[in-house]
Amino acid sequence: MSYPVRRALLLGIPAPAVLFLLLTWQVLGHGPLLRADARLSRDLVHPDGLAQFLSDLGNVQVAVPVLLAAAGYALWRGRSAGHPRWWLPPLAAAVLMALLPALVVPLKDWIARPGTPAVPPAVGYFPSGHTATAAVAYGSATLLLLPWLRARAARVTALALCAALVLGVSYGLVRHGYHWPLDVLGSWCLSAVLLTALGTLPGFSRRSRRFSRSSRRTSSGTPSSRSGPS
Repeated sequence: MSYPVRRALLLGIPAPAVLFLLLTWQVLGHGPLLRADARLSRDLVHPDGLAQFLSDLGNVQVAVPVLLAAAGYALWRGRSAGHPRWWLPPLAAAVLMALLPALVVPLKDWIARPGTPAVPPAVGYFPSGHTATAAVAYGSATLLLLPWLRARAARVTALALCAALVLGVSYGLVRHGYHWPLDVLGSWCLSAVLLTALGTLPGFSRRSRRFSRSSRRTSSGTPSSRSGPS
């Protein structure tokens, strides 16, 4: 395993994983964070049309097609360019998205956190499924597209758009009262672990960057090892 991959695993996974465990412990043990969470929720909840629209961006029917479109584009570009294991990143992103409910739903059932006063009485709100769906779908789509975006402005725009979508969904869920703030924060932590693990695969990390640099050199007229002088 290369040093960048080890560094990502050491720095990118433990911190959100530990925070997720701490939040879960607070919810299960009715810790002091829940009182602050309830006060923050009361201050923020104000259902309106914008909150509903933003929360709907975390629906499977909206987020998953975005991921599928990005996966299709990455498959096409990777195969056309002869990328090593061109099929691996899109397949891994699709598998992660498909397995996400199998991870989140048992957690929600086990933790059994009640909902806010704004929703009918029920349990199973921690972690937020809509937040996890948005973070994993939009985050995976961004990871798939980044190796093919040559301009720095395009990469920054893709990252900013991903962040805006996830934050928008999170705000909408809390603003409408569908979730407590800690439900959303817990999903951020869980999704960060999953996306970091996904990003350590060869097609997302060093191999993708090396291939992208090689493509830029070739397109600018710099000879490659398989071509003669330009």
